[in-house]
Formats: sequence, C-alpha cells, structure tokens
Amino acid sequence: MPTATLTSKGQITIPLEIRNALGLHTGATLDFVQEQDGFKVRPLHSSTATLKGRFAGRVARAVSIAEMDEAIAAQAAERQTAESKAQP
Repeated sequence: MPTATLTSKGQITIPLEIRNALGLHTGATLDFVQEQDGFKVRPLHSSTATLKGRFAGRVARAVSIAEMDEAIAAQAAERQTAESKAQP
C-alpha cells in the first residue's frame, strides 16, 4: 500500500500510483470528506455536474431558503451593529 509523509509545512506528496488512479494533475483540487473511521479523498473537477451529491450526508437536515434568508439578515444586522459601535 502506498504511503506518504507529512512535512513540517503540512504538505504531502501523493504517490504516483494514487495520482494516476484518481486522475490527478498539477493544480488539481481535492475534497476531504469526514467519515466515521477517517477521511475519504475525492478529486474535484471543474464541471458543475461533478458537484452533485458532494455535500450529501454532511448535515442532519436540509436548510430552507427562508432559513438562509433569516441567517443572512441576522448576520447583516449583527455586522451593522458592530460597525456603528466602532464608529465615534
């Protein structure tokens, strides 16, 4: 089984065998998906079709558009309050 060593900068070199199997090339982007016993590494491709299902299982339930709007409004109000307190 191929192995890799982590450098002091937090970098690893992915073995050629793995890069070939995943179809990786210079500049490729990887997604790390946490699972119960570790992480799954998936290459991300530039096509939007490849994003389908990428976030499946990462949240307990889907968030509605109304809930998103409420969260955005609350964050905007919080930022506005913080900015007004910071100004003399």
